[in-house]
Amino acid sequence: MSKNTIELLIVVPFFNEEEVLPEFHKRISTVVKKIGACFEIVYVNDGSTDATLAMVKSWAVKEEAISIVDLSRNFGKEIALTAGIDHAKGNYVVVIDADLQDPPELISEMYEKMVTSDYEVIYGKRTKRDGETWVKKASAHLFYRLINAISETVIPEDTGDFRILSRRAVTALSKLREQHRFMKGLFAWIGFKQGELLYHRDARYAGETKWQYGKLFGLAVEGITSFSFFPLKLATYLGSIVALFSFMYGGYIIVDTVVFGNDVAGYPSLMVVTLFLGAVQLLAIGIMGSYVGRMFDESKHRPLYFVNEYIVKNDRK
Repeated sequence: MSKNTIELLIVVPFFNEEEVLPEFHKRISTVVKKIGACFEIVYVNDGSTDATLAMVKSWAVKEEAISIVDLSRNFGKEIALTAGIDHAKGNYVVVIDADLQDPPELISEMYEKMVTSDYEVIYGKRTKRDGETWVKKASAHLFYRLINAISETVIPEDTGDFRILSRRAVTALSKLREQHRFMKGLFAWIGFKQGELLYHRDARYAGETKWQYGKLFGLAVEGITSFSFFPLKLATYLGSIVALFSFMYGGYIIVDTVVFGNDVAGYPSLMVVTLFLGAVQLLAIGIMGSYVGRMFDESKHRPLYFVNEYIVKNDRK
């Protein structure tokens, strides 16, 4: 096996997943062995502080088909995913989370569909999502429809990172090196022929989700600002509308003063208008600041991540 080209490579980013990773490794190992192709599993440690890394290292001692990319700190899932893809040498690369919400057993179907078609990417599309609140489901539903309405890049609705990519798609993806990464958007942006695989998403097997509402909101903002200028246009439209009404209201005040005189009334309305204009200005400045901040980060040309340790036991290409 050590001298064969890797046919199927699995990228698994993780952060503090000691409760779920043993079951995940058991299931995914069974799946890839049944496929029969030369495979490798690349575990990407995104700065875990529990015993997960030590656990994976113990597996790597016994199993040749395990590699480990140990990042120097916690960079976040999008960067960890990028690091795994950067180290992926397989003809076909699968991206999957370690929480077992995306069933590893579907990899067989994905792989078979990929090798028997001309697709470059096949992504998993959720038909049902267990273990999630209605708020999370509704917000996710709304987000995908919102971003597709304002972005030129069409992102498949109700999808996550779970997918299989061809070597061609992986090579294209590796050329995208922006600091602020929204991987679902980047997967779609590279283009090529992409297909879907419908599946029922399970609840998390064990442990707690790392994606609380605050982080999800931040990721949504990241996605919108990465793939759309609509917020900037919105600030322009809103400013234009407010300016129009201001001129109209100003004309009304002039006419009212000339005709009826000025009795120094209207203090409440004056305060309301002042506060409203101030809020609009701060909103516009905040939106512009978000884009300027992104430009500032990109201008530094910092590496996306640093690797503390890279463990590989074979000489496969």
